[in-house]
Amino acid sequence: MSNDDDRLRPLRDKIDNLDRQIIALLSERASVALDVGKIKHETGAPVFRPEREQQVLKKLAGINPGPIKAEGIKAIWTEIMSACRSVEAIQTVAYLGPIGTFSEEAASKFFGSGTHQKSCQTLDEIFRQVESDHSEFGVVPIENSSEGVISRTLDLLLESNVTIIGEVSLPIRHNLLSLHGRMEDAVQVLAHPQALAQCQQWLNSHVPQLQRQAVASNGEAAKLAALNPQYLAIASMNAAQSYGLQILCEGIQDDLHNRTRFVVIGKQACGPSGRDQTSLILSVANQPGAVYRLLAPLDEFNVSMNRFESRPARTGTWEYYFYIDIDGHQTDVNVAKALDKLKTIAAYYKCLGSYSKSSL
Repeated sequence: MSNDDDRLRPLRDKIDNLDRQIIALLSERASVALDVGKIKHETGAPVFRPEREQQVLKKLAGINPGPIKAEGIKAIWTEIMSACRSVEAIQTVAYLGPIGTFSEEAASKFFGSGTHQKSCQTLDEIFRQVESDHSEFGVVPIENSSEGVISRTLDLLLESNVTIIGEVSLPIRHNLLSLHGRMEDAVQVLAHPQALAQCQQWLNSHVPQLQRQAVASNGEAAKLAALNPQYLAIASMNAAQSYGLQILCEGIQDDLHNRTRFVVIGKQACGPSGRDQTSLILSVANQPGAVYRLLAPLDEFNVSMNRFESRPARTGTWEYYFYIDIDGHQTDVNVAKALDKLKTIAAYYKCLGSYSKSSL
């Protein structure tokens, strides 16, 4: 036996002992979660409380002595809470599939692996899953830092009765994938339209001769590329692993800081987490100064606005719906006052929900 083994053995024994203690504590935590689940079942309370889990993560980050970084603690405890939640009930999360999409990655980041993830072919299907109670939750992209808002998501939020219960911000790193790892076999590049737009300059510079074909998702592009060596796919590392593809080029997105924001939809209301935002849809009559008057209550009650988007109302009269995110929970005193006044001014008012802000 080497000197290294002699020195490592007591440390490995110590780690083994700590692992046994951790397993015992995790089992005890899961048992308590079962007791919590019984009370929730009796009172009709939801199994998943995202605001509560955010409070737990924030508290743990505050007491973390290191050397594990805060992001590592967050990832570990997301999985611990997900596993404990799964002993109460396995919940279903719909995402834009197939497997290997960034939507699937966002769902895993938000919920952990203790859920049943259901792949959907369209955004409309995700909303239908949640509306019909076939899935408790859905994860949908709403905005990209390079290409702007996802218009169909905004339209569905207007039309649907779902609530936003959370958000996930995901760094988007696009990779060029192929079946055999050879560029010379390729004829077409397949990707979601947003991904093609986000990689446009790179494609123009490096593979201008290849046709570009938009498909339903990057996961679908990877799935098709796995069946035909003439197709290249723009997709994630997860997609490459899922479909057995080779990576030709990494990080081909034009913006190195490219991110996509996803929202999590459901039917439950979230309580305050201490770091919240509220999403609204508003409209006003097409009159001079109407938008200024609409936003005045936010200034009056010192409520910050984080996001402002407009979409045509499709009435043929040049009217618009405004999608607005504001700081704070709708039950906060200043926010509640501002919202009460907004309701008296807006021709149309819809609160999409209050929820914990994602940490980048």
